[in-house]
Amino acid sequence: MISEGSRDIDDWSNDAENSHDFFIGPDDWASVATTCGNTKQSPINIVTKKTLFDNHLTPVKFTGYQDTINTLITNNGHTVQVNLPDRAAISGANLGDNYKAQQLHLHWGKNGGPGSEHTIDGEKYPMELHIVHIKEKYNSVEQAINDPSGVAVLGFFYEVNPHFLNVCYLQIIKQRFIACILFYRNMLILPHNELERYFRYQGSLTTPGCSEAVVWTIFEKAIPLSKEQLSAFSSLMFSDGTAMVNTYRPIQNLTNKQTRSYNVCLFQNE
Repeated sequence: MISEGSRDIDDWSNDAENSHDFFIGPDDWASVATTCGNTKQSPINIVTKKTLFDNHLTPVKFTGYQDTINTLITNNGHTVQVNLPDRAAISGANLGDNYKAQQLHLHWGKNGGPGSEHTIDGEKYPMELHIVHIKEKYNSVEQAINDPSGVAVLGFFYEVNPHFLNVCYLQIIKQRFIACILFYRNMLILPHNELERYFRYQGSLTTPGCSEAVVWTIFEKAIPLSKEQLSAFSSLMFSDGTAMVNTYRPIQNLTNKQTRSYNVCLFQNE
């Protein structure tokens, strides 16, 4: 546990809109983790007309992502997290290294409303999936964050599609329901045939301690879910017993006189 003063880094909330008596909200995270106040923080708003086409970027190569997995889906007090086997890995895409999967988690709004962390041209999606990877030579995220490019996170947006068929029956208990909308026959649901356009930038973790060690790959094509499925996440609870809603860090804008810029690159597969 890391602490500064009388408050601990564990005493934080990522509820972007509601106050919690016992937790520190996103605006005050720098009081428990100073890196959260630095200048390369995530998430960001991606302005498409300002992105730079990078011909060094190539498709992301997925390994082990079609394998059947057995894992636990947990409420860690801040979000839904699924630990992944490190045989699932990514490479290519000008990442420079092979990265092995560690876990995935989600950020969402309230009752299917806006809740993604990143935005594109100011548009906020209902939910965002983050798949966290580390360089193969590291044994944990804690080791990897000491390397400026030690962590690679894939970001996927979810969008409401009223015509999307439910992956599983809503009567299934909440824990299994969450599993069903992420997995089908124990395989992770990703739009593998629609990954031809993504955005790349160097940023940070979006939870304390906000380490600036993340190579972000944000895919533009959103994954469809029904409004009912997205709304189901709002029935979960934070560790203080309040509704688990608005679980996103706000867009990190310039809040001081320090110069800040992001080099956001675009990959478009012709």
